[in-house]
Amino acid sequence: MKRTRTLVGLAAAIAFLAGCAADDASEREDASAPSSEVRSADASAADESAQQGLLARHGLERLDSTQIVNALDRMPVAERPERLLASVRSDAVVLAEGTEEVTLPLPGDRFYLSVAPYLAQTHPCTDHALTSCRGELGARDVEVEVTSDDGTTLLEAERRTFDNGFVGLWLPRGVTGQVTVRHDDRTGSAPFSTHDGSPTCLTTLQLA
Repeated sequence: MKRTRTLVGLAAAIAFLAGCAADDASEREDASAPSSEVRSADASAADESAQQGLLARHGLERLDSTQIVNALDRMPVAERPERLLASVRSDAVVLAEGTEEVTLPLPGDRFYLSVAPYLAQTHPCTDHALTSCRGELGARDVEVEVTSDDGTTLLEAERRTFDNGFVGLWLPRGVTGQVTVRHDDRTGSAPFSTHDGSPTCLTTLQLA
């Protein structure tokens, strides 16, 4: 009986020591390998560095998303970077160059609608391409009025179309209505929407 108790005790001790050894090995392995949090932080830092690199190459690193949209849409056509692609979606501005891409969220309470009034020539457009979209009437003085479906005037102002033929409007989110543009003796209107997923490019407004 005494011998049996001794063997049982020895077996328990061996099992205990084996368990401790496994824990120690696991701890040593964990200590030698980066944790998922560390790997995630490293990846985030790398992504942030890449994003800043893309923005810095084009002098945009100190600007927020709305300032980037304003700067690129207003840039003279001849000065636009050839390799930089930039488009405005309903909730973000996306910039890409080669294999690099940066997505910057837009404010939750504002929507960017870029409008290209035209006389004879236009093109289909959904998400406004800041560096490549071209409208017919560049650098023209226009009067712009934006009203919601309930009759509220959201914007009424004299503007000058950008060199690319568009005029950029920051509007409240979640509304629908009409954009009216007047130029010389011509007037045109077109419907718009500023909901999630709505087009940010309006090229169906013909002046007549």
